[in-house]
Amino acid sequence: MRIEDEWPSTHPDRLQLYSLNTPNGIKIGFALEEIELDYEAHRIDIMSGDQHKPAFLTVSPNGKIPAIVDPDGPGGKRLELAESGAILLWLAEKTGRLLPKDPIARLDTIQWMLTQVGHFGPMFGQFGHFHKFARETCDHPYPLDRYRKESKRLLGVLESRLSDGRAHLMGDELTIADVATVPWVEVLGGFYEATEELDLPSFEKVNGWVERVTSRPSYERGKNVTPFG
Repeated sequence: MRIEDEWPSTHPDRLQLYSLNTPNGIKIGFALEEIELDYEAHRIDIMSGDQHKPAFLTVSPNGKIPAIVDPDGPGGKRLELAESGAILLWLAEKTGRLLPKDPIARLDTIQWMLTQVGHFGPMFGQFGHFHKFARETCDHPYPLDRYRKESKRLLGVLESRLSDGRAHLMGDELTIADVATVPWVEVLGGFYEATEELDLPSFEKVNGWVERVTSRPSYERGKNVTPFG
């Protein structure tokens, strides 16, 4: 079985994206639009359980979006890849875009991308869950208070990083660190409706950075590749 058995491809010579526009899904749509790589998008409806279908699990064993199939992977071989951080790293290496060539700057970029994967995403996601969805099912204040405090601390980490005049997390140029992180910051005041809860206006540098990155046409296009509705 292949994933194409469930989601047929119209353009099999192109990179295939299997996703939904959650923050993790937006990362890859944004990256693909930014680097202008031809691709074909397939909507994975996680609300109806598409991510658990056997065909999807052949590419994403953990049953998580996003995932890709690149017919032109390393050595020209077919590449099946899940996990947004791994996908971003492959796209950057494949195209020579969004990742500095200087070894130290490259590792610093990967470090900040992995900070999103290991900290910003999980903590912001848990905060959003308890803030927006679990108030009636969990009336104990501890979980929400814990994730609120940690989310504000992490926003402070970003604020400090951006307080030296840099336009993006690595400096003047957009990188996979920005691509990975900005959808998770945008969702806080957007879908999670937590502007007041997290005092988002107080993070002035972060807000300016979010505005710069999300105003790129590639972000708007990438954000709407595989919509919920």
